[in-house]
Amino acid sequence: MEQVNETLMREFVFLGFSSLARLQLLLFVVFLLLYLFTLGTNTIIISTIVLDRALHNPMYFFLAVLSCSETCYTFVIVPKMLTDLLAKKKTISFLGCAIQMFSFLFLGCSHSFLLAVMGYDRYMAICNPLNYMVLMGHGVCVGLVAAACACGFTVSLVTTSLIFNLPFHSSNQLHHFFCDTSPVLKLASHHSRLSQLVLFMLALFALVIPLLLILVSYIRIISAILKIPSSVGRYKTFSTCASHLIVITVHYGCASFIYLRPKSNYSSSQDILISVSYTILTPLFNPMIYSLRNKEFKTALRRLMGQTSCPVN
Repeated sequence: MEQVNETLMREFVFLGFSSLARLQLLLFVVFLLLYLFTLGTNTIIISTIVLDRALHNPMYFFLAVLSCSETCYTFVIVPKMLTDLLAKKKTISFLGCAIQMFSFLFLGCSHSFLLAVMGYDRYMAICNPLNYMVLMGHGVCVGLVAAACACGFTVSLVTTSLIFNLPFHSSNQLHHFFCDTSPVLKLASHHSRLSQLVLFMLALFALVIPLLLILVSYIRIISAILKIPSSVGRYKTFSTCASHLIVITVHYGCASFIYLRPKSNYSSSQDILISVSYTILTPLFNPMIYSLRNKEFKTALRRLMGQTSCPVN
């Protein structure tokens, strides 16, 4: 019996798509195409921002960081998921599971704080337009991104350490397609109310604090917009925030459903569906929402494509 328990502690078995055995090849093709399209889209966005000097300002710097973050986020989860869709035995080592959880929590939590930073950037652009480029210099932008990453690193390190220091003896069957906190925590032999409370507070910190900062930024933004006499001017100014608001709604809608709901409402099938949306679809749509709604970016992209298509004499 001791040998069985030792084996169970060494690896986990993913059961996320076990009920869709006949569709796994189709899912592989669909998810692979979406993943490749995500990588291609984010590469184009990052390359355009880096190569076109007209886009070298804080807003596009943060957009490039967002695209890079989304790319890394999918890389942590999707390749392993694609491999498992073709594999008979869908396993991950105990250490590999811990690394995957730490990585996706780090990127996900950093993403929340990055959205707060982008909200602050919009506030500075609208409320302090004359001093915007001075107040949001390159050093300040890098510092804000570093602070967002530091918060994400702290939350992910503490959360992963707490979970993987718990005893795992009962089962190694993970009802998910990657090592998310709730499915892994369900496999722990026992965990105290204190550890549950700490994990909930960490999730609260990673989601609620950035949301509050975003709300403060938008209260001030709306206050500034209402002072604009022209309705056309108010619309144009607020339209610069529309993409950010759409991304916030999607991000917090998915994250709140997964991490802030009562434990009694846990459903593995619902979690898998929501997880597919924020691990595959959201990283695809978020950068596109920002870029396709932005005339300046589209102009820069056309300009860059025109330069690369010119024949060399």
